Amino acid sequence: METYTSLNREQYYDLGLRNYLLSVFSNMSIALVISGIVSAWIGLSPDLAQYIWGSPFKWVAIFLPMGLSLIFAFAINSIDSSAAKMFLWVFAAAMGLSLSSIFLVFKLGSIFQVFFISAATFGSMALWGYTTKRDLSNMGSFLMMGLIGLLIAGVVNIFLQSSILTLAISAIGVLIFTLLTAFDMQTIKETYYNSYGEEREKAGIIGALNLYLDFVNIFINLLQLLGEKK
Repeated sequence: METYTSLNREQYYDLGLRNYLLSVFSNMSIALVISGIVSAWIGLSPDLAQYIWGSPFKWVAIFLPMGLSLIFAFAINSIDSSAAKMFLWVFAAAMGLSLSSIFLVFKLGSIFQVFFISAATFGSMALWGYTTKRDLSNMGSFLMMGLIGLLIAGVVNIFLQSSILTLAISAIGVLIFTLLTAFDMQTIKETYYNSYGEEREKAGIIGALNLYLDFVNIFINLLQLLGEKK
């Protein structure tokens, strides 16, 4: 009887975890669609793209996602899951605005090719993060330190425009965000078992945002390395 109850409990949690992860990836996918629509709409509209990227407004497009992420980091403890989800959509739109510049630099076919490579890379690492028995929490602080260094180097390179530094940042960025994908996936899985109700739902939105950022950054960095420019 105890074994039967234990099996039922395990099946219940597996089903609950599956539904939870479906929700996380659904929110992540919606965010990616929003970013894709906004970026393509702006990037493939010559007049609109020129208005944004040929004027001082380009600095808003570049730094808006970073500003929103800082606001979210300070506000996350005081908002509910509905507000967190709304932020995810707004952030995805802002990121789409920022990503619209890739259509001005890279060939359309190359963008799609790198997108699918990024999807395969992201998917394989997410699967590994979900299935591995290895504790990945130890590399979390190391990856965050690397991420901070990467962000600083990226901001500096906006003004330096160094092609060598761009390649170095991109190569390191692919490595960091690939590992972060596995780390975030394992974190999402553990969060499910350690949270309940509203707390779990909000954690799922945060998890979707983290995975979204992992995917987008893998894509951007691979595009810098593999993309064919116009």
